[in-house]
Amino acid sequence: MTASTEPPSTTTTQQHTPRSTETLPDIASEVIALLRATGETVGVAESLTAGGVMAALTSVPGASAAFRGGVVSYATELKRTLLGVDAGLIAREGVIHGDVAAQMAEGARRATSTDEGEEVGGAAVTTTWGVGTTGVAGPDMQDGKPVGTVYIGIASPRGSRAWGPFLFPGPRERVREATVLEALSRLREALVDAAKESAV
Repeated sequence: MTASTEPPSTTTTQQHTPRSTETLPDIASEVIALLRATGETVGVAESLTAGGVMAALTSVPGASAAFRGGVVSYATELKRTLLGVDAGLIAREGVIHGDVAAQMAEGARRATSTDEGEEVGGAAVTTTWGVGTTGVAGPDMQDGKPVGTVYIGIASPRGSRAWGPFLFPGPRERVREATVLEALSRLREALVDAAKESAV
């Protein structure tokens, strides 16, 4: 799987998805509905959001049909050992980087997939989609990145990519909330785009 990211953080920050009156439960519900409609599944790897994306998805009734599970890799070494993020990449760039987010999303797919025989009935299950979040919630800078800097990764069988850097304003909880909302909005966009491609 190849990861592609937006231009390096030396460029201007990426604009987040314009907001309407939609709430986080609205977006999470639509994500689950889209996944269930196609028989697809999702796994999540979170750092700064510390389970917020998973909590939003599992708040939706019927989420178990589409949500496989996830990893909260708050510590840097867990991104490497549990999710397979490249150690050289971390050494060069730190963990607040688009390629790290994309590799976390790939790792989420792997971590929530099962080999043949592990599931009831003996069938292997491959998680379709992965989401990764990494960034700086505050109060201090990390890896030379200012508070509010966020990258979001999405992975699927077609490959993976990252969005960012975003620069979300406000205190710690606002940064985390904005990241959860953005991650699910980006996943929804990817699901809609994939459905359109399949229909062609």
